[in-house]
Amino acid sequence: MVSTNQINRVVELIAVLGDLIILNFSLFQLLSFWEKVVMNLPFSCTASLMMTSLSLCYLACSASRGKAWNSREIRADQLVLRVLKNIITFSVFWACIMAFSGISILSPLFFVIYFFILFVFLSIYRIIIRRSLIGYCAKGKHKRYAVFIGGGNNMQMLYEEMESSLASIYEVVGYFDIAPNATFSSQCLYLGNPDGFADFMLGKTDIKHIFCSLSMDQGRYNVSITNYCENHLLYFHGVPNVSKEFPRRIWHSMVGNMPILNLRYEPLSKMENRLLKRLFDIMLSGIFLITIFPLIYFIVGIIIKLTSPGPIFFTQKRTGLNGVEFKCYKFRSMKVNEEADSKQATVNDPRKTRFGDFLRRSNIDELPQFINVFKGDMSIVGPRPHMLAHTEIYARLIDKYMVRHFIKPGVTGWAQTHGFRGETKELSQMEGRVKADIWYMEHWTLLLDLYIIYKTIANIILGEKNAY
Repeated sequence: MVSTNQINRVVELIAVLGDLIILNFSLFQLLSFWEKVVMNLPFSCTASLMMTSLSLCYLACSASRGKAWNSREIRADQLVLRVLKNIITFSVFWACIMAFSGISILSPLFFVIYFFILFVFLSIYRIIIRRSLIGYCAKGKHKRYAVFIGGGNNMQMLYEEMESSLASIYEVVGYFDIAPNATFSSQCLYLGNPDGFADFMLGKTDIKHIFCSLSMDQGRYNVSITNYCENHLLYFHGVPNVSKEFPRRIWHSMVGNMPILNLRYEPLSKMENRLLKRLFDIMLSGIFLITIFPLIYFIVGIIIKLTSPGPIFFTQKRTGLNGVEFKCYKFRSMKVNEEADSKQATVNDPRKTRFGDFLRRSNIDELPQFINVFKGDMSIVGPRPHMLAHTEIYARLIDKYMVRHFIKPGVTGWAQTHGFRGETKELSQMEGRVKADIWYMEHWTLLLDLYIIYKTIANIILGEKNAY
């Protein structure tokens, strides 16, 4: 049986494959034209190299773009804007990769033309997919008629999800409950007491799906309803009555034959994902520490020593994975002071040295944390580690604050690349940072890490107003 999630996955797969075909076909055709009309090129070498690099960069930059196919409210112009944003991000990222790798770029004009063509064709492709999905859903061939048993908040939430999703396969006929629920959607008909379920279903051969969520004191209905479904070829779906106790999405897993509900899906709870991320961290941090870092340490260390008395490194205990303390390394950017482990840096902090202000604005002060990455205390990407005093304070003030410690802290993170960087003057700023950290933990992929690294480099080049 086809599910809503399966439809969404198929649409997303079609979109990605189509993107890659358009990306490579457009490049191939433009290279052919450029070779014949504009200049002679080593075509085979240039084409294969560019196709490979462009495809990998596009996948990396599109990893966290999200899905725009689900909502009924999404408009064509919003799809086009998403394409434009992806193209700009992709082109800048690819240009940086080419510049750092030393591969010569044919011509700036060539790529201006190429990215414009790409933008036009991808926009048209997105609109075609959207229209096709709307047409497919309008035919109603994928529709499954359903009945709800129970009218609680969780059933109301389920109904809203089914109604808002364009690719939803369910159309709800109505709901049974002990009494009508005034807060339930008026568009969903009240069908009566659960005692009348069997009589209502007589002759209703088009209704095949029953979603049931009754409270414990109404459990006497469950056995008769499940037996009726089993004996009349109806699909019974139990909906956990957990909307109040679990005010968020929950995930299902199995322990033997026992179903377990989890508060969140965590990709890094899988050993293979943790191993992949750790190998990625060791490789990148190791290369950095034996190539670029010694030169940076030599230059920065001399300037720190000449401009301010004290050590080159500033070390501070911070909260790491599972709440375990670790010693975090930074280039010292402040005068030696007694408030270093309790007071957060501010815009015009008098404790900062002149050179230290430059280190902080350029993020160079964070580079020694690659030592922490190589040691295993941190990851290149993850929630930023906080000083112990702040962990203690925010754990009391912010709901779910400690959840961010289920994964290793990072040198950079999703929160830092999306506006949550620097001093937190208001509690809401830290709450936003925590939400972003939890989102990253629930959506981790290696491509997402690559995207965050790219965003971090782009922010350093363009500058950040919160970097101080």
